[in-house]
Amino acid sequence: MKRGCAALATSKTRISDEPAFVLHRYDWSESSLILEIFTRHHGRMALVAKGAKRPSSNFRPVLLPLQLLRLTYGGDAEIRTLKSAEWQGGHIMPQGEALLSGYYANELLLRLLARDDAHVRLFDVYAQLVHVLASGHEGTVGPALRSFELLLLQDIGLLPELNHQTLTLSALQENAAYSLVPEGGLRAHAPQDRPGLLGAVWLQLDASLAGESPFAATLRVCAELPPEQRNALQSQLRALLHYHCGVQTLRTRQVMMDLQNLDLR
Repeated sequence: MKRGCAALATSKTRISDEPAFVLHRYDWSESSLILEIFTRHHGRMALVAKGAKRPSSNFRPVLLPLQLLRLTYGGDAEIRTLKSAEWQGGHIMPQGEALLSGYYANELLLRLLARDDAHVRLFDVYAQLVHVLASGHEGTVGPALRSFELLLLQDIGLLPELNHQTLTLSALQENAAYSLVPEGGLRAHAPQDRPGLLGAVWLQLDASLAGESPFAATLRVCAELPPEQRNALQSQLRALLHYHCGVQTLRTRQVMMDLQNLDLR
């Protein structure tokens, strides 16, 4: 605890009106919270919200996940101090499957992003994902998550180019199957691999990721895939993300599966 208290030391450094989302929050004391946030210009960081748990606190109704905020904070230590927070409006809180999907995206950001490393484009992609999740449109959650996963992996340098095989640089054949594997990149589908994805699909995804509006373009590609190809993409991306997160199953993914099992009973 002493080390944590030292990390809360104040400083003259101050950031004002920074667009941000709350990724996670946990108790710091009887009245305060530690927030893991994702900011547009400064990346992921930790803030202490002093007194945020008090009924009279202005922070209490504002510091919610999946809501665009504008924050002012200060400090040079590992944990900065939150000064003010304003809700920017725009949409209601996602519900049901969409809410769990938002928590899943948050867990990916917490596990894969280093602190104090700006990801401006990824922040904008995440904001678009949150908007789609809050819209409540049926059939968009899965494609939106696949788009976010691809752009997240691309942004942090873990997604190989999808227009050729990674090791051989061989061109993709549209009607042949290929697999995206953690240690080998994109390669011709092998019997031991998860279900393969057609070369034509990988080429479509590569083009959409390179466009001016990559999230919207990739979402359209994912939404138009036939069910077996959509499932193959989900399976391959999940394996790649779990590999880089160092886990077999993400916590939010396990919650989703547990809820699905309850519905089947």
